Amino acid sequence: MVRKRNVLLIVVDQWRADFVPALGAGFLKTPNLDRLCREGVTFRNHVTTAVPCGPARASLLTGLYLMNHRAVQNTVPLDARHMNLGKALRGVGYDPALIGYTTTVPDPRTTSAKDPRFTLLGDLMEGFRSVGAFEPSMEGYFGWLAQKGYPLPENREDIWLPEGEDAVPGATDRPSRITAELSDTAYFTERALTYLKGRGTKPWFLHLGYWRPHPPFIAPEPYNRMYRPEDMPATVRSEHWRDEAAQHPLLEFYLRGIGQGSFFHGAGGAANEMEEASIRQMRATYAGLISEVDAALGEVFAHLDATDQWKDTLIVFTSDHGEQLGDHHLLGKIGFHDESFRIPLVVVDPDACDRAGQIESSFTESVDVLPTIIDWLGGEVPRACDGRSLGPILRGEKPADWREHLFYEYDFRDVYYSHPQKELGLGQDDCSLCVVQDERWKYVHFAALPPLLFDLGNDPGQFRNLADDPAHAVVVAEYAQRALSHRMRHAERTLTHFRSGPEGLQEKSR
Repeated sequence: MVRKRNVLLIVVDQWRADFVPALGAGFLKTPNLDRLCREGVTFRNHVTTAVPCGPARASLLTGLYLMNHRAVQNTVPLDARHMNLGKALRGVGYDPALIGYTTTVPDPRTTSAKDPRFTLLGDLMEGFRSVGAFEPSMEGYFGWLAQKGYPLPENREDIWLPEGEDAVPGATDRPSRITAELSDTAYFTERALTYLKGRGTKPWFLHLGYWRPHPPFIAPEPYNRMYRPEDMPATVRSEHWRDEAAQHPLLEFYLRGIGQGSFFHGAGGAANEMEEASIRQMRATYAGLISEVDAALGEVFAHLDATDQWKDTLIVFTSDHGEQLGDHHLLGKIGFHDESFRIPLVVVDPDACDRAGQIESSFTESVDVLPTIIDWLGGEVPRACDGRSLGPILRGEKPADWREHLFYEYDFRDVYYSHPQKELGLGQDDCSLCVVQDERWKYVHFAALPPLLFDLGNDPGQFRNLADDPAHAVVVAEYAQRALSHRMRHAERTLTHFRSGPEGLQEKSR
């Protein structure tokens, strides 16, 4: 009898890697994530290959680098020709269910310019079947609240204001006006359990998305008071934001332009004005939102245990991207800093229990998730995929030719809510950077701006740019060549293994 195989892909939003207890965040209370780390493999050096949300999820769900899928920013369409995880799963006999969102703008060649999806930040990626929508405009969640009898305010987002008429929007220990029982985290969890219980004993794939710990940074009771600000890790930043701004013109743009309003509903003021006390309170709230998601995962895991499905389920836990959380005087996910790109990855493979509880230091990237899942299900990984299956590493059989550095990208062309391109006087196709990073060096190459080089051994906080230092010219040249070679090696290759000849079409595996 063929063994039943299920896949649970958990994708949280804006959860950075150093807020994982197994990786050093001992102040966090996450018993269910801890269980995943005990029973699976936790990846220490894992990055998203792109930020923000739309590009990050495009890379996660297509297995392609930004340079190949070209959904380079939120609001930029994803080419319909690309294979993605949803389509690939259908090719191995699964009906891929999705709870949450993918922030995907459709290919305009496949629909009308009047398609209402073009008025949104993004919609659902083709190939998946939604069983718990959040998009468009969070209507799925707000409709659920109304159906539960909750009286929605005229401005629906006011549910994320602090409780109390005298409350001031901003970093606060007050709870949100919405209760934990009616939070978006509760909504996604209910949708997940409804789907799983309806599926019964049939094999399934579920993309279980959570919006948290994405802002607004306000948590419902009791998660708002679960952590003390004084117990939060201190910020990594220069004494003044202008010291950081002097490092690079793109960094200066963001340091001057990011406001608090996108992170605290109704708040004013610039992100660079936040004092250490406010940042620690923000981090305490962020940690509370993490614990809320963890408690929700406990409900899902309890169902898998009760129905004896845990032993047949590949569980992948990851995030779309990280969050600056005040480090380098920044909020959000932007640029080239580790806080934006380093994310959690924990994989529980029931076929590889010998490595349970281990921390893996190999360099891994978000583009590895698709091939890992398809490989585990016995399917063929798409030829164009830039990532590689983690299956051998999970079994303790790391390939000799595994990657020797991390590679990730960021595109900062103008979108409707941010205009660095205009401010810096660049053409839209000049607004890109890529990073090559290993244990010792981090090199940031810009298409039309000066490069950056950081000595991670002596400057882990990345405060001193060495790219202009003649003593480091050889290092700059070496890592610039690495970046070029990496891009050439991963140039689009969907059809490059085919050959025509006197005997007709041939296919070469190597």
